This record gives sequence, C-alpha cells and structure tokens, in this order.
Amino acid sequence: MAYVSKHRFARIAPRKARRLMDLIRGRDVDDAISLLRFSKQRASGMIEKVVRSAVANAAEQDAQMRNALFVAECWVDPGPVMKRFQPKDRGKAYSIMKRTSHLVVKLDERGKQGTEEEESDE
Repeated sequence: MAYVSKHRFARIAPRKARRLMDLIRGRDVDDAISLLRFSKQRASGMIEKVVRSAVANAAEQDAQMRNALFVAECWVDPGPVMKRFQPKDRGKAYSIMKRTSHLVVKLDERGKQGTEEEESDE
C-alpha cells in the first residue's frame, strides 16, 4: 500500500525542486532523508518535511517496518504563479514570476511490492 504526502503551494520554482526529487526517487527512506539533510539547496528542507510526513502517515496506517519503506514515486507539479513587476528606467516594467510548486511523495514497502509483481508473473 502506498503512503502519500503532499506539500501544496510550496514557494519554490518547480525546476529547482525537481532536481532534488530526482535524487531521492527509488531510495530507502533513511537514505533519502540523510541525503536531503546534507543538501545545500533550499528545496531540500521542504522535501524532507514531505518525506517525514509520508513516514508518519505510514506509521499511522500500520506499516510494519520503517526499514522496508522506500520512495516509490515522487514528483513536482507547477502551482499558481504570482506575477509581480519591477519598475525600470524610462517607464519600463520587467515582469517577475514568483512560481509555486506542489510536492508529492509516495512511499511503499520494498518487500511487499516485489511479491505482488512475482505473483502477477506466474
């Protein structure tokens, strides 16, 4: 069973958050959290909170072992864009796009997923 956690309307550009999501996809939960903790990108704190929330959701819904959890899926969707303008010389105005993101992390148990695939093959 997948355990999902979302952070909607995160104030970071999707392009920057996707770089870190690509790093943690497919990793064990503890490995992903330690990788995010020591990453310098600003998105790492936001994504780490989402992963920890998904682990808490798994514990609440009776996941057997935290060691068996891994990041099955994770993605970043673009959220709404706040449009602002920066005044420039000679009456110009340059647009500033303050982008937001929707961060989604799905965890699953590693042993559980492998047995379902083996059963379907037979």
